Amino acid sequence: MSFKWITYVVEEERARLTLNRPEVSNGFNIPICEEILLALDMAAKDEEVRILTFEANGKVFSVGGDLVEMECAVKNDNIQSLVRIAELVNAISFVIKKLPKPVIMLTDGAVAGAAANLAVACDFVISSDKTKFIQAFVGVGLAPDAGGLYLLSKAIGVNRATHLAMTGEGLKAEKALEYGIVYKICESEKLEKTAQQLIKKLKRSSVNSFKAIKEMVWQSNFTEWEDYAKLELSLQKSLAFTDDFKEGVLAYAEKRRPQFRGQ
Repeated sequence: MSFKWITYVVEEERARLTLNRPEVSNGFNIPICEEILLALDMAAKDEEVRILTFEANGKVFSVGGDLVEMECAVKNDNIQSLVRIAELVNAISFVIKKLPKPVIMLTDGAVAGAAANLAVACDFVISSDKTKFIQAFVGVGLAPDAGGLYLLSKAIGVNRATHLAMTGEGLKAEKALEYGIVYKICESEKLEKTAQQLIKKLKRSSVNSFKAIKEMVWQSNFTEWEDYAKLELSLQKSLAFTDDFKEGVLAYAEKRRPQFRGQ
């Protein structure tokens, strides 16, 4: 299978899914989301794959939604395409959580918007000391997508999740480790070595155990996700058609502070 916006390689029982749009800081658009979902499905069905790692090329892991495409959508009145991306990133988080195999994310640099919430969906996150997780949605008049508040509230508590979502403040790797979002921190050049150490440890265990553990985690904590997803998408749709959202996107493109008016 040939991909354009990601790379997907299986080697030594490990599937490596890598975001490959560094020229736009690995922003999410419809094609890359569809490729990610296809790769996740391949990993789930491939008996050779025991572990999946989620990685990214470039200095920025991901800015979340592709802001250049957002600007074009706003100017061309094609908001429906942005709604579709919201649907897709939620589906990606959902599939990661349901995947019956360990998923490890390796992060370096900014992990913003939907990407920050995909990180919370993963089973392990190994971060460089340069990583910062950012709930960037309020900056453009949106609310968290990709199951963000649902996942964050369960991972770090309602108050902390609300603080991050409402302020858009960055969460450095050290604090994310303290909160339990990050498993290990290392220098950028040691990300792969640290991942290999974890993978070696995981390979000592049975795939049956991992499958059972992930099913237990799902049944004990995430069975209400589908209902939450409907609410999230409904609110995202309404926000995407507001003047504040358009102002937020245009302000970002013009490198100025947005003037939100609650409209």
